[in-house]
Formats: sequence, structure tokens, C-alpha cells
Amino acid sequence: MGITAGEASKASQIIRSVLREVSKVIVGKEEEVKVILASMIAGGHVIIEGVPGVAKTTIAKSIAAAFRLSFSRIQFTPDVLPSDVLGTHVYVGDKFVFRKGPIFANIVLADEINRANPRTQSAFLEAMQEGQVTIWGETFKLPKPFIVLATMNPVELEGVYPLPEAQLDRFMTSIRLDYPDRDEEISVLERSDFIEELPVNPVASAEDLLMLQKIALKIHVEKNIIGYIVDIIRATRRDDDVSLGASPRAGVHLLKASRALALIEGRNYVIPDDVKYMAPKVLAHRIILKKKALASGLTTLDILERVLKTVKPPMPGV
Repeated sequence: MGITAGEASKASQIIRSVLREVSKVIVGKEEEVKVILASMIAGGHVIIEGVPGVAKTTIAKSIAAAFRLSFSRIQFTPDVLPSDVLGTHVYVGDKFVFRKGPIFANIVLADEINRANPRTQSAFLEAMQEGQVTIWGETFKLPKPFIVLATMNPVELEGVYPLPEAQLDRFMTSIRLDYPDRDEEISVLERSDFIEELPVNPVASAEDLLMLQKIALKIHVEKNIIGYIVDIIRATRRDDDVSLGASPRAGVHLLKASRALALIEGRNYVIPDDVKYMAPKVLAHRIILKKKALASGLTTLDILERVLKTVKPPMPGV
């Protein structure tokens, strides 16, 4: 069953309203915001890489405000414990009562997640995959929707713990926020007081985001498009410079992200360009290169560019 005209109209109205509100405070990051929104509509988590001061936190707060979502920010340091994130039991009166941690929010900004120790990082695994946490054998459901936006500083070398492959694979997309160009930076400075007030109006709700997620599942995907996604995934595993290629979960995430992008672009079907656009965002953080490739200066984005040139997209009607 495809998308009805009413669903398409409602989805378009919500998406336009949210993007308009976020653009009030975010300058020159339209593509990055679109990828984050597509990931949220696809029900996925996002890694946001960038040096301090390039609006990572502001983007997260703005999107949460536009959707009227609960928001929490966790500043990670090596001494942060799992209980600081998930919550813990405290003795009240004559019994233990569970006090929820900051992970119990619709949007959780995991700031500098690679500064967390491995034990704390692993505490995120169940939450990101299952939408729940287990404390003392008791399971607690997280609110819906539940989205983790994790930031990482690409220039930090000391006091960081690289995320294990299992956790990286649970992030649907990764994006990089670079410095603004000169005109954009002038605009940021001119509007700095205005931006700090975060004048983002709530134009949607958590229920609206859940509705968008359901609508995205109805986006039509031809079998040859699915084959194209699989061919891209398998090509990353065969590349001579890759020691670990993309997993089957990566293919599922690429399919979902492509559907969400099609919905944002106002279509009820996926085209090859949706897949090509989202592939680097979905796959770059999942691929591990061989040491020789790294020594030569190659990056995962270089590999994906090569893969996308090699794997031919399906022709219309084929």
C-alpha cells in the first residue's frame, strides 16, 4: 500500500515547517540538517563530527524544539559511569526507587561520545538497538521517538576511546560539520544574539515524527533499487583497500535512509540518486581500511566515491 494524497500533503507540511524553523538559527548547514532529519524519519541515530563551535549542539536543540521533543545533553568525560547515563536505584523510605538518567529523552545529544570509557559506551548499545535499558534485571522502555545524536571532535587524540565497530554500526548516518564560509560566518556573527535565544517555534510534535516514520515505510522501492543497494554494500567488501566492509545492517539502514530522503524531497518512491546521496552518509563510518590504504592517505569517502562510480545504477524500467 502506497502513500495517500492526504499523507503526502501532511508530511510535506510538517517537513517544510520544521526546516523553516531550524533555518532561523542554523546558517549554511541545509544539507547536514536534511541528513539529520532524514535519519530521524528513518528511525536512526546520527554521528556528528566537527570541531567545537560549528553549531552541533544548536542543530540538535533546534530540531528538538521544532518537534516539541524532550531533549537532554550528556557531556562525556572518561569518568562518566553507565549509571550517570542510564540512571540508578536509590533508597527512598523503605525501598529502592529507580531514578531515570538523561538517556530518557526523545533526543539525546551524546557530546564527545568518544571521550566516554568503553564501559559507558557499551551502555548505549541496548538503548540504541532495542529502545530500552536494563538495570538490576529490570527493563525500562525509552520514550518514542528515541534518537541519539553523538558528537565527536575529529582533532582530539588524547583522552579518547575509539567507538567499537559494533556501536558504530548502530548509527544510521554520520555527517561532518565544517567551518562556515566567509559570508556564512558574517551572518552568524550578525545574528549571534538572536541565535543564542534559540527562537525556534514548536511547529510539530513527537506524534508527527512518529507519523512521518510510518509514512516513510510506505515509500515505494523497486526491486532493482534494492538490488542496487545490495551491490553497493557488497562492493565495499570486495575493495582491495578495505579490511572490513559494510554489514547487512548497513544495507537496511541505507534503504530506510533513502526512503526518508525521498519523502523529504516530496516523492512517494525512491530513485537511484536518493541511494547515491545517502550512501556516503550511511557507509563512511562503517568501513575499515587496510593500514596500507590509510598510510597512502585514502579515506572511506574516497573508497565510497570509487564504489559509486563502479556500481552502475539501474536504468529506468529495468
